[in-house]
Amino acid sequence: MIVDTYNSLKNEVLHISERLSAFFSDAKQFPGIYDPCFESWEKTCRDIQKALSEDVIRAAVAGSIKSGKSTFVNALFKGDYVKRGAGVVTSIVTRIRSGETLRAKLCFKSFDEVNADMSEALVLFPMLKRKSAAFDIRHDEDRAELQQALADADRDLLITNDSRSMNSVLLESYLSGYEKVKETVAVSENRQLQYEGKDFQRHQEFSGNDALAVWLKDMQLEIVSHDIDGNIEIADCQGSDSPNPLHLAMIQDYLIRTDMIVYVISSRMGMRQADIRFLSVIRKMGIMDNIVFVLNADFNEHESLGDLKAVIEKVKAELSLIKAEPEIYTFSALLNLFRSRKEHLSAKDRHRLSQWEQDTEFPAFSDRESARFESYFKDKITKERYALVFKNHIGRLLAVSSGMNHRIGVNTDMLCRDADSADEIVRKIKLHQQNMSRIKAMMQSTLEGAVKKIRQELRTDIDRFFDMQRGNIQANTLAFIRNYNVSCSGYENSLSAGNFTNVLYSVFQEFRQAVDSFIAENINPEIIRFVREEEKKIVAALQSVIAPYEMTAQAALGEYNKAMESFGIPPMPENRGSIELPDTEVIKRSKDLSFPAMTSSMRYSAKIKTEAVMRFGLYSFMRFFKKMLKASSRNGNDGEVSALKKGLSRIKSETESALVFHFKDYRENIKFQYLFRVTDALSEVLYDILTDRFQLYAADLSDAASRLGENQGDKAEIARVLKKMESAFGEIIGSINILKHKIEPDTDSLSIFADPDGFKNP
Repeated sequence: MIVDTYNSLKNEVLHISERLSAFFSDAKQFPGIYDPCFESWEKTCRDIQKALSEDVIRAAVAGSIKSGKSTFVNALFKGDYVKRGAGVVTSIVTRIRSGETLRAKLCFKSFDEVNADMSEALVLFPMLKRKSAAFDIRHDEDRAELQQALADADRDLLITNDSRSMNSVLLESYLSGYEKVKETVAVSENRQLQYEGKDFQRHQEFSGNDALAVWLKDMQLEIVSHDIDGNIEIADCQGSDSPNPLHLAMIQDYLIRTDMIVYVISSRMGMRQADIRFLSVIRKMGIMDNIVFVLNADFNEHESLGDLKAVIEKVKAELSLIKAEPEIYTFSALLNLFRSRKEHLSAKDRHRLSQWEQDTEFPAFSDRESARFESYFKDKITKERYALVFKNHIGRLLAVSSGMNHRIGVNTDMLCRDADSADEIVRKIKLHQQNMSRIKAMMQSTLEGAVKKIRQELRTDIDRFFDMQRGNIQANTLAFIRNYNVSCSGYENSLSAGNFTNVLYSVFQEFRQAVDSFIAENINPEIIRFVREEEKKIVAALQSVIAPYEMTAQAALGEYNKAMESFGIPPMPENRGSIELPDTEVIKRSKDLSFPAMTSSMRYSAKIKTEAVMRFGLYSFMRFFKKMLKASSRNGNDGEVSALKKGLSRIKSETESALVFHFKDYRENIKFQYLFRVTDALSEVLYDILTDRFQLYAADLSDAASRLGENQGDKAEIARVLKKMESAFGEIIGSINILKHKIEPDTDSLSIFADPDGFKNP
């Protein structure tokens, strides 16, 4: 069972943060105590609360079609929630979280997005009579014309490589589902439809039906679960061997943001070519360290446990070629699912479960492996992640509370002194305050200069990466296009029958799918890897800027403490830990920064239509080739093949132009909308951490000295308030220290992960 550890820890951090925030807010009522530096500390508390409320731990479940991904997800949540056996139709990433009630949120594409999809599938489509007007599925005449065109279309347009053409399925699905969704879908915005409670299962009407699934952009399920924490998101991803390269790009968009990937392989099928290809893509993306493998055991396919173990060894050997020492767990997700919902099983499934459990060897092995996976999953998704998330928050809260506690102590001490002694303390503190302020100002100035330098280096790196001469991205893509050749022999019969326009459409769609696949499998991973490396450079550069000042700041703090001790005042606690940035992913989520969608890299063909087809008009474009056909008619079929090759050459040229424009646009998007903003976000957080640590020295103690002239009654009241505050902050610091020990993996005696009862309030 995946316990709700995260919420226990999170609630403690939130409770401490809220107590501190409330104090700084209430302190405004006491002019003799309040200080402007409280504003900064209160902001720190608010930032922590916001970050924790928005933090999500993401685990993606990926794998080939029919590998058992949806069954695995259902078994995790102990119910039949996600459509099983959806196959190719699972063209979206279904995100699942634990919630207070059963709820399905379906996000629909807009009509603009649908029309864009269909327009791409209709580029060079020969059966339509339209000349220039853009296709709009909302228009009755457009739908009727396309419906008739598909009905009249030759087999060559509907069948590709002995299977249904991807584009014809797409077009027919949109047409078939239109009447069902037309009142829900909006022109430009993405509307949502919700199914709750007893209507929850209706979401499967969409996920299991081509005609409706094609209209969905996103699906999120909320499931009542006591086993999965509410801040953990499990994503059921579409098959990696889907014939649509756009589906692979959609998976990539999600995988970029995940903390863990569970890759499911069927023991019945073993490692397939699609698995090897997709895992190679993941490796190129640079996220292979986050992956764990589940071999989904199909008991009916194996004669004995020895037979299953032989499959395990074979799969492990094949995986080792891609990832050294792969982590593999073998169990039956379907067995786990059946057991979790025994009372709801059909008679057929109850019989299957009974048969499996009669052979104790298979279930016992599966149970051991399930327990082993659960332990790994808990450690990976909870223990390691929690330490990463909470370490920085706790450090900042400790700096704020310790600084405030010291300030309370100084104020209390000064109330008991005479005016001359208090003035001397204020004078000494101001000297050290000025010194620390100079150090802080130098760090801020250096940080600002570093950001400018980082931006310039990013600009240079990004321009080089996308440059035709100096980088590989454009050069490799254009080389693929130029070297692409169509096998004309496969189209000779259609050409002989005079179906040149049909053949040209089929050739273009085959070519476009080849280019899309090349981009998804080779170019997108390289872009992701490059950007991740640039993010690491940003962190290293910012970290190196601060490092030289840390020793100076510590020395200044030491001098300050000596001065305090000379007055008999307890010193400020020294923070010996180095200043470190929080996890980059945590910062990006808190700032709502996301990687530019990889799916956008597949939208270049709309530009092809605009530039190639619409420039000449569809019929003019076709007449151009018919003239070539007439000119070559004396050469028979050879002339038609020659015309086809010339047509493909023109298409390839237009595709090159469209992709050059696309890469330029994507380059600038990565530069200005992502990496520059990541730099700003990281530098802002680093500056806030510095402010937390040195904010004490911005405090002006002149007010504390002036209170010495007040009457004894006022001084007594202030002393009472300070005493109460001192006690409260002592408790807070104690709570923080206990919490700090709980998340440190090397602290066994106080570790929450060694305590079966979970977190207890100190």
